[in-house]
Amino acid sequence: MTDKLKQTIKEEIGKLPKGNQEVINAFGWEPISEEIGKKYLLREKEINDFEIETLLVLVGVEDINDYAKNIEDNVVISKSEAQKIADEAFQKIFKPLGSALEENIKKSGVVENSTAEQTLNFILSGGDYSVFIEKKVEANEEETLETVIPVFFINEQK
Repeated sequence: MTDKLKQTIKEEIGKLPKGNQEVINAFGWEPISEEIGKKYLLREKEINDFEIETLLVLVGVEDINDYAKNIEDNVVISKSEAQKIADEAFQKIFKPLGSALEENIKKSGVVENSTAEQTLNFILSGGDYSVFIEKKVEANEEETLETVIPVFFINEQK
C-alpha cells in the first residue's frame, strides 16, 4: 500500500462519525484486503485499486451492490474473478465489520434491537444514524413503534 493511499484512507475514514472511525480502524480491513488481493494474484497496483473500491463502500460513497462491477472495471479483471473477490471481501470484511459496528452501536445505547438491514444501511450510508430513528406512537392505549423516514419538504405556493 502506498503512502498516498494510506493518507487517503485516513482522510476518508476521518469524515465518518467517531464511533464508526474507531470500529473501522480497529478492525484492520486493509491487511485482509491485501490478503484477498494476493490470493487472487493481483499485482500491487491492482491490490491498491481493490482497496480503494473497498474504502469507497466502507465510507458510503459507492453502493455495495455495485462492488463486484466496480472491482471488475477498476481493477481490470474478469467478471467471475471480480465476483469471487467481492464475495470473499463481503464475508471477511463487510459482514464482520457490520457486526462490529452493530455491537458498538448497541453498547453506546444509541439504539436497541437494531436489525441486520439497519446495520447494513448504516454502513452503506457512511454513518447516517437516521436508519435507526424510531418514533413512539400511541394508538388505542397500545404503544407501537413507527419508523421515521427522512423526507424532503416541498413548499407549495398558492
